[in-house]
Amino acid sequence: MLTLNEFDKKAADWDLNPVYVERSRAIANLLIKAIPLDKNMTALEYGAGTGILSLILMEHMGKITLMDSSEGMISVIKEKLRKSRTGKLIPVCFDLQNGSYNAEYDLIFTQMVLHHVRDINDILHKFSLMLRTGGFLAIADLYPEDGSFHEEEFTGHKGFDPELLMHQLSSLSFRNINYQPCFTIRKEIGEGNVKEYPVFLITACI
Repeated sequence: MLTLNEFDKKAADWDLNPVYVERSRAIANLLIKAIPLDKNMTALEYGAGTGILSLILMEHMGKITLMDSSEGMISVIKEKLRKSRTGKLIPVCFDLQNGSYNAEYDLIFTQMVLHHVRDINDILHKFSLMLRTGGFLAIADLYPEDGSFHEEEFTGHKGFDPELLMHQLSSLSFRNINYQPCFTIRKEIGEGNVKEYPVFLITACI
């Protein structure tokens, strides 16, 4: 799994990868269709990275808290916000895996983060506690893959079976749970070998 320092090192050049922007747009388009967003909603993007997804979604909601445990990623977000001068996005450097955050939201969303989280049930439980009654959860992540998506030293999850993730969410009192494919990442694996890694979006309410 990427360590905090490795994410910090990648932060400055993160937005140079066009796939990240393309993926975020695809996820945003599907999320907008799947969840009734409005400008009174408060939201949390967990593992916000450089804030690409929140910047796309912010016109559809009220304030969005952008949470990430990487100081490097949060620094990039703060620089973006200095240039855009929007007051709707609130960057927060916090490690939710190892702590509790005392706030409530109408929506929590995350993209390509869950497979880095050690204890999936624990983070989903924390999400359930941080959502207001009637609030929504949206998670975009990899379908099960053979381990080739990351480097050999990666110790996280090799994607998820959405059906099993639905069961976990149901056990935590989430309802109206649905998922669908939303994007396909094409990545060069070895010399001249391009492999496809599909991404799903699962949505639920509490």
